Amino acid sequence: MPRYRLTIEYDGRPYRGFQAQGGLPSVQGAIEAAVLGFTGETLRIHAAGRTDTGVHATGQVIHVDLGKAWPADVVRDALNAYLRPEPIAVLEVEDVSGDWHARFSAIERRYLYRVLNRPAPAALDKGRVWHVRKPLDAAKMHEAAQALTGHHDFTTFRDMQCQAKSPMKTLDVAAVHREGEEVHLVFASRSFLHRQVRSMVGSIVEVGLGRWTAADLKAALEARDRTACGQVAPADGLYLTGVGYAG
Repeated sequence: MPRYRLTIEYDGRPYRGFQAQGGLPSVQGAIEAAVLGFTGETLRIHAAGRTDTGVHATGQVIHVDLGKAWPADVVRDALNAYLRPEPIAVLEVEDVSGDWHARFSAIERRYLYRVLNRPAPAALDKGRVWHVRKPLDAAKMHEAAQALTGHHDFTTFRDMQCQAKSPMKTLDVAAVHREGEEVHLVFASRSFLHRQVRSMVGSIVEVGLGRWTAADLKAALEARDRTACGQVAPADGLYLTGVGYAG
């Protein structure tokens, strides 16, 4: 069966996460319904990562095996036609080999977290940013976040419901910078624990607010204790921005 790699973007607000969950609305369910409408086949898609309820994506990657070979642009346009009522768009489609896998072939996942840092709340971006009224020191946040890079036990920043076999992960990038009224936090790793990014963001914001020092953040990591985690940032500002593959 021909295998296709799809790069997609979506607004996560209407969905109970990416993964299909019975009769609940999901990104996976919407895309599989579009595949059914296009091909008449009930097929399962496979994603690079399962985003939580309310989390967005600008560079999620999935693959699907179709029963018939179609030109890539036909697959893209047909799926987008069936997805028109949904806040989901197929950006790119390409043919890949049958042993390529959206999840298992991935060597890096990249996330962006957007914090709107001004007194006034979001209007146009409501549900797409975390609004923090008090001023944030992005430089101190970036400096403190470097303690999180490298290979660590991330138990402190791991959700209690996480099903990963080990809390050990290697965080390749933890960068913080200001862009106008927003503070952006960027993370890259081969894989992440459940709600790891939102947990790290919430604690890094504590540094930006002056409630924590860089030493406090490092101590929280080294505690290997979920109760040492600061606030957990809301899903609103989190985006899966890209997935890296070898070659």
